[in-house]
Amino acid sequence: RNVVSWNAMIGGYAQHGHGVEALKLFQQMQHECVKPDDITFISVLTACSHAGLIDEGYYYFYSMNWDHGITPAGEHCACMVDLFGRAGWLEKAAEFIGKMLFQPTAAVWMALLGACRVHLHVELAKHALECILELEPQNSAAFVLLSNVYAATSKWDSKAKVRKM
Repeated sequence: RNVVSWNAMIGGYAQHGHGVEALKLFQQMQHECVKPDDITFISVLTACSHAGLIDEGYYYFYSMNWDHGITPAGEHCACMVDLFGRAGWLEKAAEFIGKMLFQPTAAVWMALLGACRVHLHVELAKHALECILELEPQNSAAFVLLSNVYAATSKWDSKAKVRKM
């Protein structure tokens, strides 16, 4: 087995909500001396996010660089924002974005906006939308998410304005 096959297995478990199993596979992969790559860590962080394993997510995020020499990219940061967002830690997610060493990608902001939709955080959702539109002015999905935040919080006038944009 090579890193590609390991990534496929870990990613499959991660995407289908079997985070613990995905992490066990990751540990087995390392035990078999297969070197993880940046794709491996996207799957590992996704597994942590979907399973609510916040401490493990932190560990693996920092382990990428410290133990494996892999510099986190936008996709990894988006996974971390998703991890915090799923846990309801929206302020922590925003703080994480603020401390990134490079400009956050639209995917990072979309992860925050998605969490704002789930947890009904209107102000942070509006900020995330502004940041997304600076990077991707035609991102219609961002408008839909903000509209859904307004609908869920019964802000019907705001929802109507966003839908007309």
